[in-house]
Amino acid sequence: MSHKRMPKRKVAIAVGGVAALGAAAILLPNANASQDHGNQAAGVTGSAKTLKATQASNLAAQLEKALGDAAAGSYYDGAKQQLVVNVVSGDNNVIAQAKKAGAVVRQVKNSTRALKSAAGTLKTKATIPGTSWAVDPRTDKILVTADSTVTGAKWNRLQSTVQSLGSGMATLKKSAGSFKTFVSGGDAIFSQTQQGGVRCSLGFNVTASDGSPAFLTAGHCGVAAKDWSDSQNGQPIASVDQAKFPGNDFSLVKYTDANTQAPSEVNTGNGQTVQITQAADATVGETVFRIGSTTGLHDGQVTGLDATVNFASETNPGGTDTVNGLIQTNVCAEPGDSGGSLFTQDGGAVGLTSGGSGDCTSGGETFFQPVTAALQATGATLGNGGNAGNGGNAGNGAGDQSGSADPSASAGDQSGAGDQSGAADPSASAGDQSGAGDQSGAADPSASAGDQSGNGVGTGEQSGSGSDQSGAGSPNDGSSLTSTR
Repeated sequence: MSHKRMPKRKVAIAVGGVAALGAAAILLPNANASQDHGNQAAGVTGSAKTLKATQASNLAAQLEKALGDAAAGSYYDGAKQQLVVNVVSGDNNVIAQAKKAGAVVRQVKNSTRALKSAAGTLKTKATIPGTSWAVDPRTDKILVTADSTVTGAKWNRLQSTVQSLGSGMATLKKSAGSFKTFVSGGDAIFSQTQQGGVRCSLGFNVTASDGSPAFLTAGHCGVAAKDWSDSQNGQPIASVDQAKFPGNDFSLVKYTDANTQAPSEVNTGNGQTVQITQAADATVGETVFRIGSTTGLHDGQVTGLDATVNFASETNPGGTDTVNGLIQTNVCAEPGDSGGSLFTQDGGAVGLTSGGSGDCTSGGETFFQPVTAALQATGATLGNGGNAGNGGNAGNGAGDQSGSADPSASAGDQSGAGDQSGAADPSASAGDQSGAGDQSGAADPSASAGDQSGNGVGTGEQSGSGSDQSGAGSPNDGSSLTSTR
């Protein structure tokens, strides 16, 4: 995401510092399509509407309220572009309404209440550093993960707790890496503390409740340092206003210059940008994209919701920093990616990089703080004050995810009605472009709304990039994850 400060001179900071990752190819609609699970589980019935991921997320929230106790989670079948809703029992009329609304209804054994109760047992009996658990509606179970540090008596304790939940309630797996927060460095942001340099990534530009320009990043970054710069040894440009960690993992950081222009977009590298038009709740099964200053752009899928992660505390030896309500994914990340943007292809702001295990060579799990929760807690709104709620006013989706725009869609339906690769649609109004800010990039008047082919030049110049990685360790180091905090 470019976040531009424009006092006496025009400066632009590129959010995705390392760009040589084939962003255009990754953002094509079929990226990682082979990872979709589909509706292969027994009990999936009914015909459903074809939905974009953001539309599926909105529908899932509505149906969860309508189904009440009968609801047992939902997930997005990316291969068929359908929402699958789990039910345990309930009024057949309500279930029929769910089908009519466009969802596939699937009969399952475990209710949401039962799964939450099981998660409560895990919290009471198995809050062990290096463990996590999240609800996986595709299996109708809780997915429990233990990293490489959970051995001996700790492993036995975790295993016996999972077994005590009963057959068919949870699955337990081992992770090769270790769960750590990814402090170190889209845009790189830097701070100096008594313990040394700290590097994180900027998440999304927002407007604070008092109208000040600001941005969101990880809470453990805001706890680690107060003042942040856009270069390793530069003067601070922003100061932490709110920081929550552990428990949650988000920070609201206000720019010190009140004239800072903070466009709502993610810079995916190579001059390409994605307009961020709304805050979106994650849906299991949907494809998401993560940008961070260490590893750049990577994609994957949401694998669990309402995840609890027990990080080994870095400030209290032997202690545990527990974070709740996270999004679990199979997207990779490495030190320096903390706080970076998790977003959807159609411009939904989904999460802020928290931590996980593995790296971008061997893979692993990465967890994200939901943006919707961070906005609600801080009172901030995306970009220049618009679209803070789920779905906002931008409509559901930036054109068809196949890359072909619906020519009949209004500018609002097209979520910014601009080529998401950076080419602006000159016919779209400034309001429809969701605070795109300086659009000095070359406009492609022939680009259709929602065209994601990667043509066109990204908005704004990229001088003053915060992607300087000197002194931050090797960005391609595949060794075990470490934190600079």
